[in-house]
Amino acid sequence: MFLLGKKIGMSQIFKDGKVLPVTIIEAGPAEVLEIKTKPYLALKLGFERLKKQTKTHPPFRFIKEFRFPEELLEKIKEIKVGDKIDVSFLPEKVTISSISKGKGFQGVVKRHGFKGGPKSHGQQDRLRHPGSIGPSYPQRVFKGRKMAGRMGNKRITIRNLEIVDVDKENNLIAVKGSVAGSRGTLVEIRPSYITQKGKLIKI
Repeated sequence: MFLLGKKIGMSQIFKDGKVLPVTIIEAGPAEVLEIKTKPYLALKLGFERLKKQTKTHPPFRFIKEFRFPEELLEKIKEIKVGDKIDVSFLPEKVTISSISKGKGFQGVVKRHGFKGGPKSHGQQDRLRHPGSIGPSYPQRVFKGRKMAGRMGNKRITIRNLEIVDVDKENNLIAVKGSVAGSRGTLVEIRPSYITQKGKLIKI
């Protein structure tokens, strides 16, 4: 089942005599707002209901659509508008999408891991420069060349993340490994066998 959440932070859990790094996520409860069948199949969820409701602004802080395949249409129809989805509906492995931390305009050493220039032989101000950026022919820079630019603040999807622990009373889940984004970042949770475009993945 699909779910919206918020990243709380990272911690560690002792399980079977091993230390597992985990990410704590406040997952749901999310309210079903709409079940779309045309022009595509999608489930619209709302997360974090606002205290003050206006006619122009929706009553939820976050609203997202999750596409699903036709094979799950009969199961999705069992859900009604207004139902709430919580952590008890999640499978063991999930796919999580979120926005990574923005790091601003960065050079090639930090952004792409360039080695930089030599630190001797007359080099003074070119230690972290990219060096040559193109051939003698053609006289232009090829598209896609790794150069300085904005770093981070991109949508990152991590598949097959294992849910280590679930706290149903507080709507918290502990996911093994790291999840992109800072504290408070919106997190989209979907089953690992469904892509973002709502297609099934053969496992």
